[in-house]
Amino acid sequence: MKAHITPGGFDFATEAGATLLQSAEAAGIELPSSCRNGTCRTCICQLAAGEIRYRIEWPGVSADEKAEGWILPCVAEPLGDVTLDVPHAFTVF
Repeated sequence: MKAHITPGGFDFATEAGATLLQSAEAAGIELPSSCRNGTCRTCICQLAAGEIRYRIEWPGVSADEKAEGWILPCVAEPLGDVTLDVPHAFTVF
């Protein structure tokens, strides 16, 4: 599976059992993050395409935000290829 980050145009492989944040970091792509447990909302971004599942029962997004496509990549695992809208993403390599 793979993930695509817009508007930066970054692509990375997602690892089975890893969150989107963990897979991005393994590929040298920095996404905004802080708590890594789904509460601080620093990493909140739009899921433009694809599906995810959460590692925790109710992450720090409201039902309305979920319906609008907002996700927390620090606790989200992709279920297939995904596209995320993360304006502040950058590469570290």
